[in-house]
Amino acid sequence: MGRFIEGCDRRQKLLLPDCVGDYVSEDNAVRVVDVFIDELDLAGLGFEGAASTGRPGYHPAMLLKLYLYGYLNQVQSSRRLEREASRNVELMWLTGKLAPDFKTIADFRRDNGQAIQATCRQFVRLCRDLGLIAGGTVAVDGSRFRAVNTRDKNFTPGAIRRRMEQVDASIERYLAMLDTADRQESEVAEVRTTRLTERLEALRRQMRDLKAMEQAVEAAPDRQISLTDPDARAMASAGKGTGQVGYNLQAAVDADHHLIVAHEVTNVGHDRSALAAMGKLAREATGVADLTILADRGYFSGEEVLACEATGLIPICPKPLTSSGVKRGYFTKQDFRFDAERNLYVCPAKHELTPGQTYANREGDIFFYRHLTACQTCEFRPRCTPEPHRRIRRWKHEHVLDAMQARLDHMPDAMRIRRRTVEHVFGTIKDWMGRSHFKTRTLRNVPTEMSLHVLAYNIKRAIALMGATGLIAAMQQ
Repeated sequence: MGRFIEGCDRRQKLLLPDCVGDYVSEDNAVRVVDVFIDELDLAGLGFEGAASTGRPGYHPAMLLKLYLYGYLNQVQSSRRLEREASRNVELMWLTGKLAPDFKTIADFRRDNGQAIQATCRQFVRLCRDLGLIAGGTVAVDGSRFRAVNTRDKNFTPGAIRRRMEQVDASIERYLAMLDTADRQESEVAEVRTTRLTERLEALRRQMRDLKAMEQAVEAAPDRQISLTDPDARAMASAGKGTGQVGYNLQAAVDADHHLIVAHEVTNVGHDRSALAAMGKLAREATGVADLTILADRGYFSGEEVLACEATGLIPICPKPLTSSGVKRGYFTKQDFRFDAERNLYVCPAKHELTPGQTYANREGDIFFYRHLTACQTCEFRPRCTPEPHRRIRRWKHEHVLDAMQARLDHMPDAMRIRRRTVEHVFGTIKDWMGRSHFKTRTLRNVPTEMSLHVLAYNIKRAIALMGATGLIAAMQQ
């Protein structure tokens, strides 16, 4: 054994350090947690005194330190935190060797949701004061996180229809098997008939339950019901058949140091209506009035872009090409040049399309531009339209979209900056969650859990930028 590193004898008596603090190095992240929470005004943030039945209450600062340490080290379960508090030397130092039971730990997170979210915002303000948030540009994106609700416990009209079809097919199959069994005369056939009859009755009960659920879904406001987590919703994803039941995390990330400056948890399965709201949250967090917001095509909405422009935000979001003519090889709207002074479009064949009919929708007035005679003899017509003449649709506030496209043209790497700024954030948080689901349920509690994840992420980013000792010194100034 001489050529291997040998450990100490388990029976050897050791002279241990004089205090628990000797086990915690000066640059340990746990010291950052301790100083940050000690510097907070917990009463001003809204924390209530935590207590457990039959004994004096624990100080909110201690429980907040316990939770934040857990989320920094991928220990989010209250039962696991209870175990770690009794055996983890860093936690013994942080909590003063206190070990609350799991129910006290879980109740603290449930009862102090708004205060924990305010603590997350407080750290963002601290980072801004320390100059870690430049605030000139933020990248916005959304990602779906799984809820404590399986797809089998989520019901939509389409899901119910598919399940009814499956049950019908199963009933037909079992009826055929039952007919075959009835024609056989033996004890085995009798037992098989009894089993098939029981299975048929179970399928018929399932069909009755599905019909009752179908009526309930039709009566629901958004025609969707989740049984385990009533606020969770089915959300589609890029891969076919990979949708999940969960929540949509919206995050705005600073483009310089990749700190999350604002976030929001919703149960809306798309991003189209979130651009202006996230821009306002990011501006409040950064304190920058003329804030540039980078977003992908999923955020494109004329109303949202207009709302951003009206409040001084500067959105940069590419417009999706949704026209069916693109796949058929026809000219797109981008191939037509708009002359603002003369209020007309110039087509690829140099013909002028003037405004014609107008109609109004929920976005406002829509104008159609066309040339009634030139299209019929134009040599480009096979590549332009299968109709008698080509029409170009223009929104009343289209100039706002044109200005945004001009900004995107002058910043060709905008989407690359957005991608490298915000997308890794979601991957990191999901890895910390173990690619699992939220531990809590409903829109009352899930945002609290996500705020702890965001706070832990921002603390790690700040430590990476300044070092633990440098961050501690800055917080104590």
